[in-house]
Amino acid sequence: MNQILKWVTGERPPEPAKHRKKRINLALQGGGAHGAFTWGVLDQLLEDGRLIVDGISGASAGALNGLVLADGLARGGPEEARKRLAEFWRAASFGGSLPNVQRQVVERMFSVVPLSDSPMKAWLDAMGRFMSPYELNPLNLNPLREVIEKFVDFEAVRATGRDIFISATNVQSGKLRVFTRDEVTCEVAMASACLPFLFQAVEIDGVPYWDGGYTGNPALFPFLRATQTEDILLVQIYPLLRQKAPTTKREIMSRTHEITFNASLEAELRGLETANRLIDEGKLGRGTGPGQYRALRMHRIVLEDMSDTLDAASRLKNDYEFFDMLHKLGQRAARRFLDAHFDDIGARATIDLSAEEAVKA
Repeated sequence: MNQILKWVTGERPPEPAKHRKKRINLALQGGGAHGAFTWGVLDQLLEDGRLIVDGISGASAGALNGLVLADGLARGGPEEARKRLAEFWRAASFGGSLPNVQRQVVERMFSVVPLSDSPMKAWLDAMGRFMSPYELNPLNLNPLREVIEKFVDFEAVRATGRDIFISATNVQSGKLRVFTRDEVTCEVAMASACLPFLFQAVEIDGVPYWDGGYTGNPALFPFLRATQTEDILLVQIYPLLRQKAPTTKREIMSRTHEITFNASLEAELRGLETANRLIDEGKLGRGTGPGQYRALRMHRIVLEDMSDTLDAASRLKNDYEFFDMLHKLGQRAARRFLDAHFDDIGARATIDLSAEEAVKA
């Protein structure tokens, strides 16, 4: 009877948990072909339908995943975004729909370390000892432009109103440049994925830029002052911890790249932990007004330590079976995260940054 009275008076019962929607910011790390794991994560989040994407921050392959996601959401919502992401990764695979020259560029874009047994690597190593991209490619031919324009309508992305942050590295200063939604263009996407040993630096307003993974992989600090939510879901490709020390040449190369491309992320995580502590102590104002900052709640989905299968060399693998395997891993990881932590979103962080610092120390 009480329930009937509530309905008559217009008071609704609590919405079932499976129908509740929550807002989230996405921080997408670069990681070469391993970015197919991020595709799987995004695909599962979109299929689940309970998370609304407020903001996106990405670097390199993470930036491309984020831009294709934003493009799909702008075109037709979650199902269109799932379709566009699947088309992108299918096209980028060996035997995909991209013309051969474009596919080769996408393959190289996916990693700073070519396959160890690749003839292309042998040629690049030999030429790279004597010639730079400015000498090897004086006309600065870059088919990557056509690839990006095939999958991203930048005008539509800029018109969505969704906060987007794309990282690139200023070659002259060595500092991070974060491009916002209104600044995002094909050149910005190219800059974020510009590998200095393959491409000439991408110039934007007279400033040369390289891959954003060197300085912001991905950038987190823009979320201190942006979007409607204080929750960030970090999709991390490079593991912070390895269970054993590398001993082979391949393992050592892989681990040095992981450390290099995680360095900026670790610094930002420490900065966010400090900002949250100062907000808790009342030394920083909380909000989005002048002099105020968000108390950010961090969450993470990470590509597991699979050192026997995934390393620096595999970041250039481009067969669809490999992409599909990583996609399935991403889907599984996203399902586990949602099962374990959906209720935490909007309430509490699921990464203990202080505890992680203690472990790493």
